[in-house]
Amino acid sequence: MYRAQVFLRQLEPRSARTTAEVLNFALWPFAVLTVLNRVFIKAVNGYITDDFRPVYNASLHFLRHEPIYNANFDSTDPHYLYPPSGTLLISPLAILDPEKSRWAFILLNAAAIILAGYLLLRLFNFTLSSVAAPALLLAMFASETVTNTLVFTNINGCLFLLMVAFFHLVIRRQFLWAGVALGLAIAVKGPLLAPLLMIPLVMGRWEATGKLGGIPMGRPKEGQWQVLVTALGIPVALNLAAWPLIVDYKQFWTHTLPYLSESRDYFNSAIVGNAGYYGVADWLTWTMRIVIGVLVLVSLWLLVRYYRSDEVFFVCTVSGILVTAVLLLSSLGQMYYSMFMFPLLMTVVLRNSLIRNWPAWVAIFGFMTYDKWLSDRWQSAGRTLEYLRTTFGWSLLLIVVFCVLADRYLAAKREGRLQPGKTLDPAWMHLEQQRDIADPEATADFVRAG
Repeated sequence: MYRAQVFLRQLEPRSARTTAEVLNFALWPFAVLTVLNRVFIKAVNGYITDDFRPVYNASLHFLRHEPIYNANFDSTDPHYLYPPSGTLLISPLAILDPEKSRWAFILLNAAAIILAGYLLLRLFNFTLSSVAAPALLLAMFASETVTNTLVFTNINGCLFLLMVAFFHLVIRRQFLWAGVALGLAIAVKGPLLAPLLMIPLVMGRWEATGKLGGIPMGRPKEGQWQVLVTALGIPVALNLAAWPLIVDYKQFWTHTLPYLSESRDYFNSAIVGNAGYYGVADWLTWTMRIVIGVLVLVSLWLLVRYYRSDEVFFVCTVSGILVTAVLLLSSLGQMYYSMFMFPLLMTVVLRNSLIRNWPAWVAIFGFMTYDKWLSDRWQSAGRTLEYLRTTFGWSLLLIVVFCVLADRYLAAKREGRLQPGKTLDPAWMHLEQQRDIADPEATADFVRAG
């Protein structure tokens, strides 16, 4: 009874006394009402694009022991592309009738996104009473990626939750359980999140074993390799379990998998997708992919060499780079997969974040906003802006990350601060941090807000 009274007292209308309270009072209604709009209005209304129908049909065919992997890929309708392991996991969808099953799936993904947002807040040491809570909730549900995940009724929300759970478990050194979370995601979507396996493998303490060509070599001391056991073992086990249960099991490997390896020139924001649509020469397409790939590798090398000890920053930044690179450089990248970049965007609250600059947020605007750039007056220009904004946004984000890291590296080299195990952060960042510790009253508002 007492707890209920305390909760109701929080809802009593009152005037805010601090900036943090003003922001909380303003943002929470916008956040909650946006969530309700996206879940119960836009998602239930649906759209001409329907990712749920082929998934439900595949689940129904699985339960009836009918063929699943016999899609005609000549059409532009959404196709069923989950591997047998994913089919096994999502098969309970067909227990309900299509409408109720779709509503349940919408609610499941919405709940997963909200829970993932909470875990993301905890990762950065924010509470539900902080301004960050409604700000993050509003940003997520106002974005294209969450909106279209719910409207198209895709499984991305559940995968996002698994990814954030993976981060928590990795940082806590619970590598076997971290592998379970990532393994379930890989079982459904295949290679989209598989590159995240790099993160635990390069974290933590290593035991030196010598040098190769002047480069220090070693092996992990904290059992990071354990993540491979479950992250790879679960998809393999689920695929083997699905083998006798799917009547056209081999068709996935001979019919669907080859299609997944091809690039298509529609609904595809990867470099090869838009290059195919606009008729860009192969040599130029490959040049763009190689240049971006080199920038990604250099960025990852700098992060691994100098930022491994800053674990939250490292995990969230590296994950954002890896996911963006997969979407941009692979055969298929779709805008609503940008959901997996929220951890990178959340690093903006950190002093050494790589996205505390306006070009980064120009890039983020390109692939996160729900705005449409199609124009009745300037049809050609509007269509070009709409089709290319995601590709340009992903590309610009990777370029910005590389430039910030390269600038820090060159500055540290000039100042003689290049030491493995120590960050490339400029001195002013550490001076600010020390000043905050020495003068706690100067940051009282920040503490109250966070």
